[in-house]
Amino acid sequence: MRILLAIALSASIASCAVIDPLVYKIDIPQGNYLEQRDVDKLRVGMTREQVRFVLGSPVAENVFRDEEWNYIFRLKPGRGDVITRELTVRFEGDHLASIDGDFKPHEDFNTPIDS
Repeated sequence: MRILLAIALSASIASCAVIDPLVYKIDIPQGNYLEQRDVDKLRVGMTREQVRFVLGSPVAENVFRDEEWNYIFRLKPGRGDVITRELTVRFEGDHLASIDGDFKPHEDFNTPIDS
């Protein structure tokens, strides 16, 4: 009886490892999904409203540093490694001054949009 119970228990534990790759696992995206083409639209001197129109509302606004917005995207795929992308947007007063993170500024970033 104990031998049958041990065999049944070991078979059920082993079957979990065999079945796991067959189980569908969903991707879990969180935050602001940004692409380089969105970041390419940013120009120095843009207002906060213009930046919000181009990129959307930031996931995290720093309460202690109002001049900095953080756009964070995290994707946990059902299979594979977690993907994280970040972009920090800095303002001087009400105008965009710089960006930093996983995206490169466009070659025309330092050309104000009014020009």
